Amino acid sequence: MDALPAGLLAALVGLIGGLMLGLAARLGEFCTLGAIESAAYGQDQRRLRMWGVTLCVAIIGTFALSALGAIDLSLTIYHGVAWNPAASVVGGLLFGYGMAYAGNCGFGALTRFGGGDLRALVVVVVMAIFGFITLNGPLAPLRDAIFPQSAADGMQGVAHTFGAVTGLPPFAIAVVVGLGFLAWALAYAPLRGEPRMIFWAVVAGLAIVSGFWGTSALYHASFAAVPVEGHTYTAPLGRTLLYLMTSTAGGLSFPVGSVIGVLAGAFLGSFIRGRFRWEACEDPRELGRQVAGAALMGIGGVIALGCSVGQGLSAFATLAWSAPVTLAAIVVGGLVGLRHLLSGFQPE
Repeated sequence: MDALPAGLLAALVGLIGGLMLGLAARLGEFCTLGAIESAAYGQDQRRLRMWGVTLCVAIIGTFALSALGAIDLSLTIYHGVAWNPAASVVGGLLFGYGMAYAGNCGFGALTRFGGGDLRALVVVVVMAIFGFITLNGPLAPLRDAIFPQSAADGMQGVAHTFGAVTGLPPFAIAVVVGLGFLAWALAYAPLRGEPRMIFWAVVAGLAIVSGFWGTSALYHASFAAVPVEGHTYTAPLGRTLLYLMTSTAGGLSFPVGSVIGVLAGAFLGSFIRGRFRWEACEDPRELGRQVAGAALMGIGGVIALGCSVGQGLSAFATLAWSAPVTLAAIVVGGLVGLRHLLSGFQPE
């Protein structure tokens, strides 16, 4: 802390975790929409079941460090802001539907851009703009009126709620939940035959833990100058764009480092696999669909307080009540969006 600014150290923590996530996406095929699409239409659940491994590592790792006093979960946004179920459902549905139309979530767009896909850059920029329009811009008053936010009254998560009822420590409940996800993942034989995918699913889980661990350490060392944060890719896209354009708006921070880390990891992973190639959009209708999907993701991600990674992994690692509800809404929205893309809007 004496040698480097707190913001730079936070950015380095985000960079390391983002690098791990970017590599997991390109080398381990870790992708939200890809998991949903392959399970629903490709009769292949390997990518979906990877999430079970990632969630196991993220949940047990986060709660183990919390039990040791290295992470204070009450300082995260997932437990510091009172949960609004309507915001989770509406925001999740908007995000999932937009994800299907854009062809990727914010995290997935970053990894595809890191692999040379210029269409993904459009998704990233549009999502960032509409995220900030909803967070601090013209749509912010409407968002606040419909989905008001207030400080949470105590911990609001699965482990702490059931712990209060049963008398068990939150860590014990987290271990049971985490091992349940692991059992569900490894019950699928095709995934058991893919050690590469399992390895990168573990890496993704460790990346989530590293975010909370690193920012928690900096929170105490910097006297609360650095907030406790997890990896998420809605508002951080806008913060990164502002920083790259001005070098001063918010300064270097954990979200900025995380976004840059994902790009760097995806770029490196693409070269390792020999899959880096420039791609551009040749169909105006496709571009319009992607822009519309990115706008919906930006709006939905801010309303839900997180994207498929922010709520689906980071919030889930803390076992916040918002996580399973938002993730389920994202999946439903994604499935509806995919059906409309493949079958149109007419009933079956």
